[in-house]
Amino acid sequence: MSDSSSEENEDTTWVFYRDRPEWKDIEPLSQDDGVDVPVVEIAYSEKFKDVYDYFRAVVQQNEQSERALQLTEDAVKLNAANYTVWQYRRNILKSLNKDLWEEMKFAEKMINQNPKNYQVWHHRKVLVEELNDASKELYLTEIMLAQDAKNYHAWQHRQWAIKTYKLFDDELNYVDELLIQDIRNNSAWNQRYFVINNTTGFTKEVIEKETDYTLKKIEIAKENESAWNYLRGILLHDERGLSKNTEVSKFCENLYTSGCHSPFLIAMIVDMCDENVSKKHNDPNFSLERALNLCDDLATKYDIIRKKYWEYFANVLKEKAEGKVSP
Repeated sequence: MSDSSSEENEDTTWVFYRDRPEWKDIEPLSQDDGVDVPVVEIAYSEKFKDVYDYFRAVVQQNEQSERALQLTEDAVKLNAANYTVWQYRRNILKSLNKDLWEEMKFAEKMINQNPKNYQVWHHRKVLVEELNDASKELYLTEIMLAQDAKNYHAWQHRQWAIKTYKLFDDELNYVDELLIQDIRNNSAWNQRYFVINNTTGFTKEVIEKETDYTLKKIEIAKENESAWNYLRGILLHDERGLSKNTEVSKFCENLYTSGCHSPFLIAMIVDMCDENVSKKHNDPNFSLERALNLCDDLATKYDIIRKKYWEYFANVLKEKAEGKVSP
């Protein structure tokens, strides 16, 4: 977050570019909104108009200088989402052969002030690529994720750095820590899948290990949709399918018979039934009749918000059983 007190102090000492002697040679260029007057005109501050009027003039002249670099810093502080300013700043950095490690510090500062701004993260990514060094990226993203464990931009940057620079080694331990802190952290579950999918892959041994890991997490929080979704993702790689994985099917049956009516548990059993109907297996534990009864329970008791979906799915199951639709 930005420091409002420091911003106020900065504004008290701010000198408009139009009043700076070293900028007298530049004619500011106002924003051109065309011939039609906007219905609702944006109320830009005087400071904003001053900075961007000079920025447009500098871009028009393609000035690559120290003062232009400082101008871009003022511009992105006023609007960190302005792609043109960031790109022009990168052009100047390259033209002046500036120390990119110093720019990395600036990028980190801007990320701290604008943690969910795409352009600041993109700027950081370009710098890492230029330096060919991602050694600081895991630490940076950990700091940002400690503030918001579901920051999409931080996760995207972290995955890019890990995959590009092969930084997988300790990532599963980091994911474990996040899931201990918040077992419902869907981003952490997604990261676990990302790591395994890009390293060992889902071998038979990995499937067994991850299945056991996930079932233990589900026992802790049976209503945790993220864990159930992860379990499904694992079993997509299991050639046995859903219902023929005895560890999973027994786990689900034991939960259900013990009185657990989590919609995610029941939906998993419905999927097992669907698999049997589609493959024409005659397993009485996962029959069409049971699937239809469970769909009705979901629609009327346990997942009412998706009532229409479960009614639709029940009809699809009937049509599959009758051979009217392909499995």
